[in-house]
Amino acid sequence: MPPKSPSALQRLSARFASACVDLGAAWLGRRVHLKDAPWLECPMGPDEQIGPQFYDWLADNEELEIRPDASCGLLRSFDDLRGPQFNPDSVAQPIRDFYEQTARHELDAWSETRLGLRIGLWCLTHFVSHSIDQFNFPLSAMELSRGMTSEVLPMVERGSGKHRYTGWLRRRAVDGRVLYAGLYSAAPAPGYGSPCVKVSFPVPRGSIVVFLRPEAMPDGSFKLVSAGSKFGDVGFYRLVRSRDGWDVIYLPWLKEEFHLYVKDGFVRTDHAVRIGKVDMFRLHYKIRRLHAEEERADADAVVASREM
Repeated sequence: MPPKSPSALQRLSARFASACVDLGAAWLGRRVHLKDAPWLECPMGPDEQIGPQFYDWLADNEELEIRPDASCGLLRSFDDLRGPQFNPDSVAQPIRDFYEQTARHELDAWSETRLGLRIGLWCLTHFVSHSIDQFNFPLSAMELSRGMTSEVLPMVERGSGKHRYTGWLRRRAVDGRVLYAGLYSAAPAPGYGSPCVKVSFPVPRGSIVVFLRPEAMPDGSFKLVSAGSKFGDVGFYRLVRSRDGWDVIYLPWLKEEFHLYVKDGFVRTDHAVRIGKVDMFRLHYKIRRLHAEEERADADAVVASREM
């Protein structure tokens, strides 16, 4: 079932919020040119809505093809994260398999939100996220009661077939709203001495780029952490498209952490988003490897949805 169309008030609220971000970035951020910061390069979102159609919009604009693959992963190889500060050989094999073959897995998820923050998050999701169809954070367990859909979308150049992006689209099954529409790769942040997981989330006329440093735990579990302190570090960057580059704000107080571990035969994930030391919300995932017949059916469903 497609999500309900946003109301006029929701569309107006989203435009007002976007205009405020644009002004804030122009006044408080720094003007950055691509040649000076190629590590930040990523697609900018269209003017209005993101939604699941973003990937088709990006493919049309950059002459790309979306080629779903039953075995594709968020990373082409987990070893792409290898560096002076991270040894991927220390991470449990099921976790490596998830990153290299994400499409072969399904996700069950549930959420936790601090009671005192639910009103603010409700306003954000109701008046902004619903309109742009991006970051529709679940505020209660019921919103994820029917699960979450997951589509991994490799994007290649039409002529050469060269890989350009890996998209990961996650939607709430209960209403089809987009929780995350992002693009994933392994790339360095200049202030960190090893490759990071780089994720870009398109938003109207801009993007949110997150660099997460990998950490191998002694028990074979794996962490991704976005905590940094200065421009060039890991962390959150808000980019707004300008005529000759971007206006960029680095947000050191906004932090994100993923902890992946193996328990009872499943890969499990605890995902926390914090402002300072205060949890905004938490998501928990149980990740299951699909059987061969489920992989084929899932791949066929993704292809069919792209052709509709």
